[in-house]
Amino acid sequence: MSDLGPRRVVVTGLGAVSSLGKDAETLAAAVREGRSGISPARSFDTTGFPQVMAGEVPDFDAHASLRTLDPERWGRSALLAAAAATQAVADAGLDRTELSRTRAGSAMGTTSGEAPVVDRLTRQWIGEGLKSLDPGLVAQVPAGRIAAAVNTELGLTGEAQTIPTACSASNYAIGYAADLVSTGEADYMLAGGADSVNRYTHAGFLRLGALAEEVCRPFDKDRDGIITAEGGVALLLEPLDRALARGARVYAEVLGYGLSCDAKHMVHPDSGSVAECIRRAHRSAGITTDQVDYICAHGTGTPTNDLTEVAAVREVFGDRLPPISSIKSMLGHTMGAASGFGALLCCKAIEQGFLPPTANLREVDAALGPGLDPVPNTARPAEVRIAQNHGFAFGGNNAITILGKVS
Repeated sequence: MSDLGPRRVVVTGLGAVSSLGKDAETLAAAVREGRSGISPARSFDTTGFPQVMAGEVPDFDAHASLRTLDPERWGRSALLAAAAATQAVADAGLDRTELSRTRAGSAMGTTSGEAPVVDRLTRQWIGEGLKSLDPGLVAQVPAGRIAAAVNTELGLTGEAQTIPTACSASNYAIGYAADLVSTGEADYMLAGGADSVNRYTHAGFLRLGALAEEVCRPFDKDRDGIITAEGGVALLLEPLDRALARGARVYAEVLGYGLSCDAKHMVHPDSGSVAECIRRAHRSAGITTDQVDYICAHGTGTPTNDLTEVAAVREVFGDRLPPISSIKSMLGHTMGAASGFGALLCCKAIEQGFLPPTANLREVDAALGPGLDPVPNTARPAEVRIAQNHGFAFGGNNAITILGKVS
């Protein structure tokens, strides 16, 4: 039995703005086809960068996506989050005005916040001095504005929490939001994350030696790293009894989540800590290993991550490994939004009955051991009753959510 709280929490709305589609349905269809959203970066001048590929959202029109926010006053990450949240509300069949009269709020994860804005301010500072900084841009910098944008766009008066735990942040946000709904502190919560492609993040991963040359190949013997990417994603959470009473479509139940922070190394994940995070998620959800039908991997495609992640899964599951795939092979690494996209696709896998594939896979790395099923290149029909969604971040921040079919 889940230890979330007295009320069962379900997902009734999905929203996504990504390189593979500007809504959840288009994104899920693209993933089922194993398509790629990767192309040469256009968000910043890539002159001098040996690796230039990125997963950008082409032609994102915030003016067309949003009613309340003035796009000129908000950063791109905030706008992506608000657009995704707006979609999730509509997908849930909720009236925005009615929703604003309830105890509703948002929890959104991020890695770099509004890094593109910081890039612009840095150029101003270097070029013309500190006094040249545009006050309007300075006001856009605080990462807390990402969740604030969601609440402002939708007129929500509940909590607006931006959780900056980097690449596991969306899972933290989903767990936090589920707690608020389960305990009755909120009637509805929008949970997910957002980040934007930017020079700062791209350069950072380049200096770490973690950028792939052309494509991301998780679990492949020739994998060489990540592709930086962007997007906004949101899940609408509400109590199961409320969803049933209003006849809402239910994608999945948030069965539980697990967190761990080992802080052993800034960039190297620790398999023991990840394994403990998996066990905590299982205890929170009240499930056993044999009930997990699918794992949506963190799956960055770096040699270290994939070895560590698979070792952790083996430590918990033993010889019976569920299918485990990486959507980053198609979307790229959307940073703070990554595990939110994973959660969304777990919901779609449960609803539509398929396993998302790992694209670009040519030969599974033998060092990962026997019996690994990364769902190579093509989605596979399957009944998914319980899905395990991984999110790991620098500093040893691990967060795992468990989503299940409502019974």
